[in-house]
Amino acid sequence: MRTSLSYRLIKPELLDTMAVSDPRAMASRRDLVRVNAVMFQSVIMARLLRANLERKPLRLLEIGAGDGRFMLSVARRLAPQWPDVELIMLDQADLLTPKVRAAFAALGWRVQSVVADVFDWIDRPEIEVFDAVSANLFLHHFEDLELEKLLSVMPRLTSCFLATEPRRSGLALWCTGWLRAIGANAVTLHDAAASVRAGFASDELSRLWPGGAATTFQECRVGPFTHAFVARGTG
Repeated sequence: MRTSLSYRLIKPELLDTMAVSDPRAMASRRDLVRVNAVMFQSVIMARLLRANLERKPLRLLEIGAGDGRFMLSVARRLAPQWPDVELIMLDQADLLTPKVRAAFAALGWRVQSVVADVFDWIDRPEIEVFDAVSANLFLHHFEDLELEKLLSVMPRLTSCFLATEPRRSGLALWCTGWLRAIGANAVTLHDAAASVRAGFASDELSRLWPGGAATTFQECRVGPFTHAFVARGTG
């Protein structure tokens, strides 16, 4: 019997429809810092990067980078071993504050913000190569056909693609209501539940990766709330 969590349900998230300067949106982005902390997303991403990169990276790309605070948390965990990294942060708006840029610089990481729709960006004729491409709480925004298009380009961009996404499960959905305890606003509460319903389970991302599950290195639950995906490319 198919339940409401047996399949992905993608609906617009409120934050994506709001002006960058809307006070509710600004508060929700602050909430996301705490949500990432509760989910241990930066810990998980840092571990995945360490485990799957064969050498110290020189060049990283994050798609759906947001305000940069998630990757800053990752960088703080990696910088002692990876002190000199060029980080390209791609999103539809440049939300990096001078404070965040300065924090990256203090770690020895050089940050470049690229403002573009990710699908427009991957359609460019020139192909850049990165040591790793990562995404955090980003892929679940897209329908499978869009994801298939996005993932089809990744093997040419990098030898290692990593994603940390919402785990679609009854426990994760139930726990979104407890975000009130950390002061999450109505936007965050709505979007957290929507994210879980649009999240991933089983080998759903592997099936969309070029070549299918045979070329996927890892897809699994990590902790109670996170769905991790790592795949190899040729870049």
